[in-house]
Amino acid sequence: MSGHSKFANIKHKKEKNDAAKGKIFTVIGREIAVAVKEGGPDPANNSKLRDVIAKAKANNMPNDTIERGIKKAAGDANSVNYVSVTYEGYGPNGTAIIVDALTDNKNRTASNVRNAFTKGGGNVGTQGCVSFMFDNKGIIIVDKEEYDGEADDLMMLALDAGAEDFAEEDDSFEITTDPNEVSNVREALEKEGIKMVSAEATMIPQNYVDLTDEDDIKKMNRILDLLDEDDDVQSVYHNWNQPDEEEED
Repeated sequence: MSGHSKFANIKHKKEKNDAAKGKIFTVIGREIAVAVKEGGPDPANNSKLRDVIAKAKANNMPNDTIERGIKKAAGDANSVNYVSVTYEGYGPNGTAIIVDALTDNKNRTASNVRNAFTKGGGNVGTQGCVSFMFDNKGIIIVDKEEYDGEADDLMMLALDAGAEDFAEEDDSFEITTDPNEVSNVREALEKEGIKMVSAEATMIPQNYVDLTDEDDIKKMNRILDLLDEDDDVQSVYHNWNQPDEEEED
């Protein structure tokens, strides 16, 4: 499970950085719009919207901002239609990168993503060129500081709700599910009043690639930074065995 944990923690840190820049609200706002368009504005009848609302609350998005986004998507027939697109490609030394985006302009997004890869010495490949190196899983992270119960109780609750695996890390409990079960497990934990850092489907690398050359590391960071700055980009997954970030925060 160490690979899973490393990936989840990297993603968590990245989203903390995104939140500091305000991007995470843009990302979630688009997800709300898509969820409402697909399943309606009532969370009780729209599991995808429930998932996005839970994500929004976990990232401290104000309730009025969430409600405004739902109302806007439900009431404005002329509101922007976002489509989901995925790009796959390679970074330095054959690192695998997957980019999920929600866009109202595929040409713009494709150009920006290709530009990010190129500036970092990588290249966009064909659909499916690297996704086979990843497993699609649901990952739920519970901060140990936010949970005062027994680890075994949390594990049994998660497994009974349909989780596949449970791991205790230094600062968190990490629950792995089938991507289609992440909502059910999250809702079971919510009913017990358990707070979660995140709960969503993600792509977990089967193997990691080490980058030892300083230039390769700079190029990889360049790709990730440029993708991170693009409002169309929702999520970025990669198999770089990224060193632990400096404990700055």
